[in-house]
Amino acid sequence: MGGTEAAGTNRLANTISTTYRKILLNPSYKYFLLLLGAPVNLVVFLIYMVQSKKDAYSTLRTKIEDRLLASGYRDQLLADNKEQLLRKHTFFKQNVSEDKLRREAEAMTKAQFQSAVDEQTRRELLLEGRNRLTYADTFAALIQNPIFLAISVIPGLLMYILIFLYSRPYLKYIVERIVMSVFVIFGVAVLVFTILHLSPFNPAANILGETATKEQIAAFNHMHGLDQPYLTQLWNNIKGIATFDLGKSFAGNEEITSSIARKFPITLTLTVISLIFALMIAIPIGIISATKRNSFFDYTFMFIALLGLSIPNFWQGLIFILNFSIKLQWLPATFNPENWLSIIMPVIVLGTGLTAAVARMTRSSTLEVINEDYIITARAKGLNKRQILHKHAVRNALIPIITVIGLQFGGMLGGSAVTEKVFNISGIGSYIVDKQFIPDIPAIMGGVVYTAITISLVNVIIDILYAFFDPRIRSKMKQY
Repeated sequence: MGGTEAAGTNRLANTISTTYRKILLNPSYKYFLLLLGAPVNLVVFLIYMVQSKKDAYSTLRTKIEDRLLASGYRDQLLADNKEQLLRKHTFFKQNVSEDKLRREAEAMTKAQFQSAVDEQTRRELLLEGRNRLTYADTFAALIQNPIFLAISVIPGLLMYILIFLYSRPYLKYIVERIVMSVFVIFGVAVLVFTILHLSPFNPAANILGETATKEQIAAFNHMHGLDQPYLTQLWNNIKGIATFDLGKSFAGNEEITSSIARKFPITLTLTVISLIFALMIAIPIGIISATKRNSFFDYTFMFIALLGLSIPNFWQGLIFILNFSIKLQWLPATFNPENWLSIIMPVIVLGTGLTAAVARMTRSSTLEVINEDYIITARAKGLNKRQILHKHAVRNALIPIITVIGLQFGGMLGGSAVTEKVFNISGIGSYIVDKQFIPDIPAIMGGVVYTAITISLVNVIIDILYAFFDPRIRSKMKQY
């Protein structure tokens, strides 16, 4: 039992030391490693400094340095450098004092001598089959000691978490994308607040009206913190977003977080249903168009897709209302959560552009793949057309399609305001538009940033799908 535990500890120590070496070679992670494990790394560094003085490299280097000094090599270098510098100054007709000439020669000699010592030391160590002690070697030796490992867990906890993540490529890949998304969301928050802060609109004047006195405007600004410095307001808004406490709206005295919690699911539901609707139609159409290239079906489908990309959403929505609601009276003109028929037209209008984009990308991507060598090889092996299409062609054609889906989903979610306004949908898009003209800074910040968070999470999922469908990405993840 004890042998099993010791073997497990050794494997853990080996994994930690191996990953530690890899991280030290990665400039992007090296400084995070040293910073997160500062107490442990400081102890390792001090031990390394003590051991390096007794290291074979240091001992051999000292012997070689003494040997070269005794042979007069340094004195010869100094004499040669003085002569060389004197010739240079004479050629350029420069008057240089003896003291300055000596200092220049000493500096050149010191650098050349140290370089010669280092080179000869490396050469002799190589001949003897020995290696120079490194900082990573010191850490590896210490981490093999169970006592050091146990003691260093608490002060180096964050460092060991980083090592754990780095040793697992898939988990590291996901965490990297999440961290990048956090920086993107923070950047969006800062940018949106800065634009609103610099906006010429005055919330107090817009809400209180033209008859408001200076005292009333000042009281309004003080109540909502608009008289505070830029950085203070920015911090309060970011803190409110992070804690889901954005306070009350400038207009209406409503809780912003509660309003967003009611309106955001409506927009998200509309976008997701539109996405599913678009994929169910676009991917089969794109594959059929690719397999029946230059046929009647191909020309017809691509013509319809081009029309879908060209038609503005607001115009399409108005035409739908005029025909299907007013003229034919088949569908309700405005959205009602209790009537499922009212979501049909908004879904079609919002999903038309995505359907067209995905269909065209599916066609072009599939056409590119079906002419590859491995598809020709699969045909030569006797696989039927359906197997080649589903197991080889479509799977490899999905990467650019996934990219388009991710980009279009973000555009649909962020650009749903027009569709919501046309069909009178009380979603997050129309909410942000209504608050923009005040401007109600906390409400806009909350709506935009929470939308950005959703889009970032979708992009993380897209990145994970990349790794799932593309073996090249998986192999790269294991290399770095």
